[in-house]
Amino acid sequence: MLMYGINPVLEALRAGRVRVVRVATPVRDRVREVRDLAASLGVPVEAVSPIDLDRATRGGVHQGVAADIHQARDFSVPELIAAASGTPLVVVLDGIEDPHNLGAILRTVDAVGADGVVRQTRHAARLDGAAAKASAGAVAHVKVASVVNIARAVGELKDAGVWTIGLDAEGPESYDQIDFTMPSALVLGAEGQGLRRLVRESCDRLASIPMRGHVASLNVSVAAAVVLYEALRQRAAAGRR
Repeated sequence: MLMYGINPVLEALRAGRVRVVRVATPVRDRVREVRDLAASLGVPVEAVSPIDLDRATRGGVHQGVAADIHQARDFSVPELIAAASGTPLVVVLDGIEDPHNLGAILRTVDAVGADGVVRQTRHAARLDGAAAKASAGAVAHVKVASVVNIARAVGELKDAGVWTIGLDAEGPESYDQIDFTMPSALVLGAEGQGLRRLVRESCDRLASIPMRGHVASLNVSVAAAVVLYEALRQRAAAGRR
């Protein structure tokens, strides 16, 4: 599994997931920070040409560094809930195929301290490459459960006592009317088509984000951030009370 970019590789090193680091010569700027951290951790560092790094990353914006990393542990849905640090808050991705959206969602999941992501194994963006870069390294820290069937995973969450809230443009409730202080799973649909019918019907509730302008919806990663920070706000307020 290949990861590239300064921040993603730094975070993967800090998470103990790197097998070998490749740096383009001559070494410049913050790449030295990556090289020095790898050396201090006993991780091998290979010097390669910029052309070789371009080829390895398939033209990705690698910033002069890439890393071969260990595959992260894949959790089951029950394990993800059991590992929650408090009242569970997870995100379920129903076929998110754009790696930049996946990376941005992972970055927000990490930022709000959510407990992980449930993703589909097929018709979904990979967790390396562009997604890892877009996550700014969050992919090295966020717990992930990969499943074959999202509707079945939603059922497992419900069995575990987690309320499942599907985000849908036609959802009858506004997202800020949902009580996210309860064990909650935010279910997000694919770019363009949204939640698939069986997944939508499996959710306990459907919520929408009010749109006051001319466009009909937000980018899925932006929508995820809006709702997750509302969940964080509610939980912080409940803690103060």
